[in-house]
Amino acid sequence: MAVSGSKCKSCKAPAVIDLPRHNANFCAEHLLQLCRRQMAKAIDDYDMFGPDDHILVAVSGGKDSLAIWDMLIEAGYRADGFYVGLGIGEYSEESGQYVRAFAEQRGLTLLTVDLRDEYGYDIPTAARATKRVPCSSCGMSKRHLFDKAAKDGGYDVVVTGHNLDDEAAVLLGNVLHWDVNYLARQLPVLEARNGFPRKAKPLVRLTERETAAWCLIRGIDYLVEECPIAAGNRHLHHKDILNAIEQESPSTKAAFYLNFIENMSPLLAETTAAAQGELHHCERCGAPTTGEVCAFCRLVATAGAHEPVPVELVLGKRGRR
Repeated sequence: MAVSGSKCKSCKAPAVIDLPRHNANFCAEHLLQLCRRQMAKAIDDYDMFGPDDHILVAVSGGKDSLAIWDMLIEAGYRADGFYVGLGIGEYSEESGQYVRAFAEQRGLTLLTVDLRDEYGYDIPTAARATKRVPCSSCGMSKRHLFDKAAKDGGYDVVVTGHNLDDEAAVLLGNVLHWDVNYLARQLPVLEARNGFPRKAKPLVRLTERETAAWCLIRGIDYLVEECPIAAGNRHLHHKDILNAIEQESPSTKAAFYLNFIENMSPLLAETTAAAQGELHHCERCGAPTTGEVCAFCRLVATAGAHEPVPVELVLGKRGRR
């Protein structure tokens, strides 16, 4: 990771990383300081949570979720982890191993849920049963389970590892389709409302490359491979587009996302309120929903009644697209 011949902007020691968007190189110590400052600024600027709040961190085994859990613990926050076993073959088995090893080595509390064991389905089966892309069932399942775990455990806020690259890519997709309802809710913090817990993204000022460097310097082992059934996801395509622009014009992603949050999101606040609609309690699980039965319970009924589908079949189908 060392940058040959380059010096740290702060102390002139040998640099380990170059960050064109900051027009600077940093040694290991000052790269960690940069990450800490950026996380703290995001927490403070958007009033994400306080020192007395009990935090539930959604962890996947990847660099971002393990990095934010590590940062929060180092900063003195009370933060437990929550992992969902998605049943995506060896990918899920390996991701679970990384999460458990991280928690065990540091003596941290880790809550886990396995979709197949507790709800009778997995993501490959859900994709086949619903005839929709796997990411649809995956995202919805995780959101529901994050909310449930936070409510059941009495947590004040759910934290996810979404970084600047993630948020800029999602924003690009929403702008390309002018999806106003999604744009209105693409915020660093979503306040608790109508039975939903508060949700926060403390990494929105840090890139994937910076969180990867944090993990490397801190000695955090993480799952490098992307989800095998996410190939072709438009989100990944939008990331590639933004990376190409960033290569030519460093700091474009930060300007695109952070200026949207500062200048545009306040104008969409009323849209957020209007889009919520009247909520009821799901007659099966009690979760907030606009209908009688929530989307998660409908998915459980549909996917749970389907014969289990090996992940290889989903991989083969997506590979032919």
